[in-house]
Amino acid sequence: MLFLCLSILCSVLVSVWLKLARRFGLDVPQMVAWNYLAAGSLVALVLHPSLAPLRQPDAPRFAVLALAVLLPAIFLALGTSVRHAGIVRSDVAQRLSLLISLLAAFVLFGQLPTPRMLAGLALGLLALAAMVWRGRAARADGAAAWLWPLVVCAGFGAIDILLKQVAAAGIPIAASLQAMFALALPVALGFALLARRRSGARFTARSLAGGLLLGVLNFGNILFYLRAHVALPNDPALVFATMNIGVVALGTLVGVLAFRERLSRINAIGVLLAAAAIALLTLA
Repeated sequence: MLFLCLSILCSVLVSVWLKLARRFGLDVPQMVAWNYLAAGSLVALVLHPSLAPLRQPDAPRFAVLALAVLLPAIFLALGTSVRHAGIVRSDVAQRLSLLISLLAAFVLFGQLPTPRMLAGLALGLLALAAMVWRGRAARADGAAAWLWPLVVCAGFGAIDILLKQVAAAGIPIAASLQAMFALALPVALGFALLARRRSGARFTARSLAGGLLLGVLNFGNILFYLRAHVALPNDPALVFATMNIGVVALGTLVGVLAFRERLSRINAIGVLLAAAAIALLTLA
């Protein structure tokens, strides 16, 4: 369980660091770009992947290229969501992205839904609606407070579908991570340059350092999650459920206690519904 706890901690710390970026004068697009430099280097140093499977004629190159674009784009969306909607809503939206994967399994891959899956799907949709609900006191935040969590949910769901396609092609996870992070770096740098043209923000050593730390946390989340599956090979459902519910719970505690994020009664119900939906879908 130690690996699971470390993975949960790293996942929530990613959101916390994105939340603190503006307070420390860090540019989020630059951080996201340099994050892939750190994460890609750590994949090479720690996991030692072989890229030979990616050179096969039937390698899923389109899916890998799509992930190289989606990963930095949704990372930027996560940073914007954390700023406008808070850590709690953003982390719950990220974890509820499994609803998109489930719908894809029904529509695209021919999986037959069970009553328990349908119940979990219904609970998850209710949870998502409750989490993006903004009461009268919070409407001053505008559409960004509910729009960006929905973008995060849809984006991470699309990423999960593409990752499943890569895995189904027999590409080892370390090789796919190495390729995706390497390709995502120039894409993310392109996003950072576009943001610089808009805002005039210069590339700074401070944002570079902040991005490298973000990459360490990002890689730590992935590494410890993989290690948890290795340590508990007969309990993949336990690992999946503990990871997702743990991020929802810890993210809620950090958001409410450390950052004084306000949750309405409907939002709080949404957090509970999200945990229940994840548990039900895991049992399914």
